[in-house]
Amino acid sequence: MLPVALALGSAALFGAMTVALRIALVRIPGAEAGAAATVLPGLSVCLVAAAVEGARGDFDLSGAWAFALAGILAPGGSQILFTLAIRDAGASRASVAVGAAPLVSVAIALTLLGEPPHPELIAGAALIVAGGLALALERTPPQHLRRVGLVYAVGATVLFASRDNLVRHLSSGDVPPATAAATTLLTGAVIGLLFARGFPSRTRLVTFAPAGLCFGLSYVFLFEAFFHGRVTVVAPLVATESLWGVGLSALLLRQTELVGKRLVLGALLIVAGGVLIGIGAEKYML
Repeated sequence: MLPVALALGSAALFGAMTVALRIALVRIPGAEAGAAATVLPGLSVCLVAAAVEGARGDFDLSGAWAFALAGILAPGGSQILFTLAIRDAGASRASVAVGAAPLVSVAIALTLLGEPPHPELIAGAALIVAGGLALALERTPPQHLRRVGLVYAVGATVLFASRDNLVRHLSSGDVPPATAAATTLLTGAVIGLLFARGFPSRTRLVTFAPAGLCFGLSYVFLFEAFFHGRVTVVAPLVATESLWGVGLSALLLRQTELVGKRLVLGALLIVAGGVLIGIGAEKYML
């Protein structure tokens, strides 16, 4: 059950990051610089976690270079696209759209990694797809919504899913989880700085720090989960971040996000899919 708990913790933190990032973008516009200002504090969190691992004698950098490649996918490319998605589609809708990442992750895991399917997995994936359709068929989206934001979210989804499977594939090596997460975020930070064409200002870093801290902690939990569980278990549970994103948006961004019944339905379907995967994980001792 450890991978389940870690995945759910990562989901809650990622949902909080989504809303914090939206708030920061309202205060200081600029998605490009905002992405870099989010990844940098996240990197600091992972570095602290990696230092703790080193103090326990688990520190090993010999295979860390492979995780740098994973960082090109996420957070390198994914965080830029996700920040653009939040800017154009809002926190709640971007969160629900990215919740479809497990569908891609599970498809890759089943076809390329040879992970075994089971009834709960298939049913959970179906619920997640239904949740995505509820978002796509929304009748009265808010006026600020730009459909291109959902396109950015889909792109981020593919990168998230590809990263998930690559990390799981690499997790059998000697690199401990927090060190792997720090290496991944280091690559993401470099890409973010290049995309932003410079280092974020002090004011921007302070404004985006809450989102960045949630982001870094989410990554630590995520990598620990992938190092202890299968993609087909961890990825769908991480999709419950949609419920956190929608719930926190309704609480903190109610005037701009316009969280309606169809959006809530989509989030609930995705969460139901994640719960079903969790039940299957305990049943099959994955």
